[in-house]
Amino acid sequence: MSNKLPVGIQVYGLRDLLEKTPENFRDVMTKVKEIGYDGVELAGLYGLEPAYIKKVLDEVGLVPISAHVPFADMMDDLDKVIEDYSTIGVKFLVMPYMAEEYRPANPEGFAKFLPLLSQVGEKIHAAGMTFLYHNHDFEFVKLASGKWGYDEMFDAIPADNLKSELDTCWCDVATHEPVEFIKKYTGRIPVVHLKDYIKKGEVKNMYKLIGVETKDDGKDTGYFGFRPVGFGQMIWEPILEASLDAGATWVVVEQDEHYELDPLEAARRSREYLKILGW
Repeated sequence: MSNKLPVGIQVYGLRDLLEKTPENFRDVMTKVKEIGYDGVELAGLYGLEPAYIKKVLDEVGLVPISAHVPFADMMDDLDKVIEDYSTIGVKFLVMPYMAEEYRPANPEGFAKFLPLLSQVGEKIHAAGMTFLYHNHDFEFVKLASGKWGYDEMFDAIPADNLKSELDTCWCDVATHEPVEFIKKYTGRIPVVHLKDYIKKGEVKNMYKLIGVETKDDGKDTGYFGFRPVGFGQMIWEPILEASLDAGATWVVVEQDEHYELDPLEAARRSREYLKILGW
């Protein structure tokens, strides 16, 4: 077994370079390759044709690993989602975010949601792709059964229909046990998200950082911020080792916000840090 995995980047972190200027796509992808990434996880197509995206990634030499697709888009027209991303050559379709009414903290909504999730995953599997779930921290609540909501979701759905893309940052925020969760999902965790952060004190309003509108009641006394991999408080060697042991096929760097740092510079720092660790 190799002692490392290929490293991808979630393009969501580069959205400021692409959303208003999709004509930059080739240039941005070229720079991503030059920095040393092996593949990309897409987060939207910016109005570009799937065949064009495939052509650019092929020519630049980046693997289209996966794509984050809003669950509403999957429910609205899953055939079109599958067609577009099959054209690009994506292997994994990922649900990136769970709406509040479906979360484990709302047991009734959660129970109704799980069969929907399974049906979507079944159709994706039948099309020759794999459906992944990308977590935040709100899946890690204890249910009446004593189980984590996150585990209940995977226990309720056949492995063919749903696999894990563990976001190690949010898992760490919620449980301090990302290594244990990676190990727990051995054989069912093809992609692991590498995301670093700094958190100090009490922070109630973490989702404003990912564009979710929340009320500011002035009671936040702490600090929460994303960082390039290796520049926050996460300890990466055991996470990377566990990812290898669990049978993951990719690790994907994600940084939701960059503050004063240029997104490509943040991406470069993450990649350079992983190279220092031999990845």
